[in-house]
Amino acid sequence: MSDGIHHAPWERAFERLMTPLEEFIHRQTTSGILLMICAVIALVVANSPLRDTYEHFLHTDISLGFGEGLFSLSIHHWINELLMAFFFLVMGLELKRELLVGELSSPSQALLPIVAAVGGMLIPALGYWIFNTSGPGVAGWGIPMATDIAFAIGALSLLGARVPKTLVTFLIALAIVDDLGAVLVIALFYTNKLDLTALLYAGACTGLLVLLNAVGIRRTLPYAIAGALLWMAMLASGIHATIAGVIIAFTIPIRPKFEPEVFIDKVEDSSKKMRKAVWDNPDIIHNNRFRALVSALEDGVHLVQAPAQRAEHALHLPVAYIVIPIFALANAGIPINFSDVGATLGNPITLGVICGLLLGKPLGIAGFTWLALKLNWATLPAGLSMAHVVGVGLLGGIGFTMSIFIADLGFAGNADHLLMAKTGILLASLLAGLSGFFLLRALGRRG
Repeated sequence: MSDGIHHAPWERAFERLMTPLEEFIHRQTTSGILLMICAVIALVVANSPLRDTYEHFLHTDISLGFGEGLFSLSIHHWINELLMAFFFLVMGLELKRELLVGELSSPSQALLPIVAAVGGMLIPALGYWIFNTSGPGVAGWGIPMATDIAFAIGALSLLGARVPKTLVTFLIALAIVDDLGAVLVIALFYTNKLDLTALLYAGACTGLLVLLNAVGIRRTLPYAIAGALLWMAMLASGIHATIAGVIIAFTIPIRPKFEPEVFIDKVEDSSKKMRKAVWDNPDIIHNNRFRALVSALEDGVHLVQAPAQRAEHALHLPVAYIVIPIFALANAGIPINFSDVGATLGNPITLGVICGLLLGKPLGIAGFTWLALKLNWATLPAGLSMAHVVGVGLLGGIGFTMSIFIADLGFAGNADHLLMAKTGILLASLLAGLSGFFLLRALGRRG
């Protein structure tokens, strides 16, 4: 202890100050590294003597329920349906923040990444369709539309000062719009037969969440309960249950109870009272007045932050470091038969995914950006060139998480087609990531 502070290596309360953007980039970078490690582990296990054990474990059923209600899903489905709902919740919170106070809050700032993201969804889908105009492979058209934000930002962050900071914010804005597009595609085109009764329950739960927001409820528990009911209703409705995460995100309040000036005044008043309480009784353990003032201050700290802001901060770490790596472990295990590599790479589904991610993404992102500039709809952020946009387009071809997720939906029940899609995703993501990284690295050296 020195200067009145008990130091511990994992406690840096006031010294550790990071902006929301810095914290977001740091966690996405680390998440990208963990994703890579878990994907490699899954690939190794799937091509080892442990393959059967791995497959058996993922298909083990786990049942949860109460009364007559019972949910019985395999471990693989619990991961893709429940854990990924938290991923979609964080994604929805990020999108909501960007729309209200971030890069997408200003129409002039938002237009360019929105146009680029639209191009980065349409052209890859077209590239996939060229190889799959008919037949069972058609269902995978949405696979190359998605960008893995963790991998993409992780690759860009490795370049450090070699790339302009505006390029990082451009990629984040683009990837978040891309994620919103992926959510809409899942909700509209990858939905099973609808259960209208369950949809009515889902609508009622959504109404309850909106009501909680409208009457000013800021505690987490009511939203958690209503959100859990919404997830169960969505699971039974036929619409993918993960969409519940986005709905919950958009109903959590974004405005704090206290404005900063009001909070600062309350802190100053509380500080004076705490000083007097300690002066009257230095024994902190038995100083009930001091403890009550600290508790009140703690409540105030929560109320000066928006509930959506607190939720994003609390969930981002477990989602980035636990949920997404677990998803990679459960979904990236692809058995590779080297004797059939030629047939696999020549499969229309594999070719469509590779064409969409590796060629369609950079063509769509750079092409639509160029068009927006030519039409004077927008201007490039300071320090960026079209070569930078091409590099970002290549990084956008890292599909992984969302692409695998859509592949699981599009080819559910068809293991062979899913294998072709996942092979294309992994190969295209690897090539796109390396190409984008080295192009931007070369541009950084030249600058």
